[in-house]
Amino acid sequence: MKSLIYKLVNQRISKSIIITLANLLICSSLWAQSPEKMSYQAVIRDASDNLVTNTQIGMQITILQNTTPVYTETQTPTTNANGLVSIEIGGGPGFNTIDWSAGPYFIKTETDPTGGTSYTITGTSQLLSVPYALHAKTAETVTGGITETDPIYGASQAANITATDITNLGNLSGINTGDQDGSETKVTAGTNVTVTGSGTTASPYIVNATGTTTLTIGQAYQGGIIFWLDATGQHGLIAATADQSTGIQWNNGSFTLTNAVRDGIGAGKYNTERIIANQSAGAYAAQICANYQGGNYGDWYLPSKYELNLLYLQKTVVGGFADAFYWSSSENDSNGAWNQSFNDGNQYVNNKTNASCVRAVRAF
Repeated sequence: MKSLIYKLVNQRISKSIIITLANLLICSSLWAQSPEKMSYQAVIRDASDNLVTNTQIGMQITILQNTTPVYTETQTPTTNANGLVSIEIGGGPGFNTIDWSAGPYFIKTETDPTGGTSYTITGTSQLLSVPYALHAKTAETVTGGITETDPIYGASQAANITATDITNLGNLSGINTGDQDGSETKVTAGTNVTVTGSGTTASPYIVNATGTTTLTIGQAYQGGIIFWLDATGQHGLIAATADQSTGIQWNNGSFTLTNAVRDGIGAGKYNTERIIANQSAGAYAAQICANYQGGNYGDWYLPSKYELNLLYLQKTVVGGFADAFYWSSSENDSNGAWNQSFNDGNQYVNNKTNASCVRAVRAF
């Protein structure tokens, strides 16, 4: 039997999370041998936005299947001189039994900058794709390719091979190398797997992991409606399905500089956090967006001036907008902030105490 050549397509997790009092970066990497873990890095800041350096902190990490916790662990790492903490997720019991094919999955992080368990910093983000080396254990199974009587298996071994075995197949000894046309070897694709080729030297089998979701503007997704996608088509911005207010002030009555001056994709989240830190609790544009829980997501925010214009350009496909002014989170000065007419698309600086409509957005 000719050697089987398999081409595995690795999938990568990349998702940025910024939450109140902390800027968090999540990345995922895998080890070739057990234990399988995900690496996690976070930059920790206190309530005054100062770095928490050279300090032991308390962290609780939870993997959620939809909203159901399937794995939890706690750690007490120490930040470095730059406020950065690096840990490995997955060392506890139950992590290696997670069925990654049964998603969607989310990672929830809770942090206590003082080192205890009074977690004051919380963030939740979806794992948009599952690392292949983890997912392969439950999703990718190639059946029928090797029989119980094949020289590389004993009589008591199963007739199936899993994707975990694929990387070793090319080095197996005792394989028949006689002239064959591939008809004696059958490979059947499992879940989220495609198989091409006939199994001969000229046309070897190629196994590919699949499952990328095609997303479109106007699609209902993750608690709202997609109104912008990046070049990959897998990340973008989502608008709430309805206005959070048809008339509310931008500030909480205090005319101060909030430092909510960023603009562009994702800038609205930074601005929203700065406004709330400056204006405190109350009923105003940024606060009602941050309090919104559409689709059970807790990372909604007031869009930046740039994001608000992207939303205006897709107002028809998103739907539910009034021919009125909508607040952005971008501040102009201590007295005014930017809003936009959803009648003609023009943007203006408006007094922070004037009432405008509000539509929350979130990034994914």
